[in-house]
Amino acid sequence: MFNDTIAAISTGMTDAGIGIIRLSGDHAISIGAMVFNGVDLTKAEANTVHYGHIGYDGEIFDEVYALVFRAPKSYTREDVVEFDCHGGVQVLKDILHLLYACGARPAEPGEFTKRAFLNGRIDLTQSESVMDLIHSKSSFERRISLSQLDGKLHNKIADLREIILHEAAFLEAAIDDPEHYSLKGYSRKLQQTVKECIQVIDGLLDSYQTGSILKNGIRTAIVGRPNVGKSSLLNLLSGKEKAIVTDVPGTTRDVIEEQIILNDIPLLIMDTAGIHDTDDYVEKIGVEKSVAALKSSQLILLLLDGSNELTEEDMDIMDSIPDNVPLLVFISKSDLPQILTKNDLPEKFRDSTYNINCKDKDSVLLISNLIYKLFSVGELSDPDAVYLANDRQKYDIEMSKRSLELVLESIKNRMSEDFYSSDLMEAYKYLGYVIGEEVEDDLVDKVFSDFCMGK
Repeated sequence: MFNDTIAAISTGMTDAGIGIIRLSGDHAISIGAMVFNGVDLTKAEANTVHYGHIGYDGEIFDEVYALVFRAPKSYTREDVVEFDCHGGVQVLKDILHLLYACGARPAEPGEFTKRAFLNGRIDLTQSESVMDLIHSKSSFERRISLSQLDGKLHNKIADLREIILHEAAFLEAAIDDPEHYSLKGYSRKLQQTVKECIQVIDGLLDSYQTGSILKNGIRTAIVGRPNVGKSSLLNLLSGKEKAIVTDVPGTTRDVIEEQIILNDIPLLIMDTAGIHDTDDYVEKIGVEKSVAALKSSQLILLLLDGSNELTEEDMDIMDSIPDNVPLLVFISKSDLPQILTKNDLPEKFRDSTYNINCKDKDSVLLISNLIYKLFSVGELSDPDAVYLANDRQKYDIEMSKRSLELVLESIKNRMSEDFYSSDLMEAYKYLGYVIGEEVEDDLVDKVFSDFCMGK
């Protein structure tokens, strides 16, 4: 499919023990052979490693290992050569420019994986999972990425498409040749088949919230009136002094954001300014931002001062918390004599209220366990589970579901079988978009433009 040979550094651009340069294309082996002083790479067997030096015109650049992969048994399904070099940045750059001089061209971001996709080695969901795997920040996110890379989502989508295509093909045959294909009672059968397909799709869509959260992090707002320990809680969860902690109320004047991994759960923590009435112009802006953070959050951690009675400001904050956002209430300063208990709170908050000490690391374990339970993170232990975590995939799956729902409407309204076929093929098409069976060039370019260089 491709006539040119590409080359790139596939490891980080920093001094390291090892750096890898990758070549892929019809002339990868012959170009590699031009610069490799060791065995003749053009005669090397597939999947072999060879010791030698990179050199040209009498100059030695580095001592390396050369790995040879022959099409189609390679990452890109093309001939591939990888040079394992010493990891100095300048060494890698010099070797790369030498390969350019010998006929290779610079690879575009993600072009190796793009070739793997276009050459049919992996589908679009697997291609996207490669980059997700590289950027994974927790073991759960890694597990989701590996699940897609292993083809679990592809297999579910492919099975759905096969079922839908079978029904569409039968309809077309029956419409064109009614003497040999009877549609008597078929609507009832098709209705059941479509409902089963929608059930599978609903399962995928239901997984999106968990998948997205574990990929992008839970937007978490820490709220409370001034000087209840919000910044101390942020510092405790992040394990470092991210926020300034003083005894002066109103120290935090803005929303401070920190991304942390809490027992493998990614959280985007927003430490908000204390929500209270104030005449201070700067503080007032901070309070407005805090209220906005509440509305955009996926989890709210409300902090109350256990060493003081509930105040009017506390009540105002509780009144401002949206009903549809998961909430955990913490009574802080448990190391001090406790005046406030959960029985003093409005009844709807009591079941989600816990005592913590923002200076005690045991509180971190309590909070992480509560979040596990609240977001059903433990269910990820199922090795066969498939999770959506990609907005593009979610949209196309939603569109396929809508097309299948139109089939059910047509059956209910006793419409012509032509309508069934048309909507079935629309569902088939959108599911094809998910895995890249039906895809436009601009979408392919967009997907791979977000990749890192050399992958």
